Amino acid sequence: MTKKYRSGALVALHKTAEGLHKTGLVDRKTMRDFDVSCLTTVRPLCAKEIADLRERAGVSQAVFASYLNVTVGLVSQWERDEKTPRGPSLKLLALVRNKGLDAIAQN
Repeated sequence: MTKKYRSGALVALHKTAEGLHKTGLVDRKTMRDFDVSCLTTVRPLCAKEIADLRERAGVSQAVFASYLNVTVGLVSQWERDEKTPRGPSLKLLALVRNKGLDAIAQN
């Protein structure tokens, strides 16, 4: 699993904490709490934000659904606020929000 940190400084700080954990100076619970505070968070998206992401990418619901590996109906339900994306779909949407649709495109 690749960890995505909020900044380069947090990468360096995390490596230091991992070293302290390996030597026994930082316990497992503290290390888990530290992991959570360093990693990029994924926040829920509202229906308008999802529609805006898709429109900024300039793609139809069908194309957007294909990129996300979900059904067109599900994208439509997200955009109408009938369902809320969770899990892997929410993570992919966060990547699209932060880096654009090309971030999840297959080469």
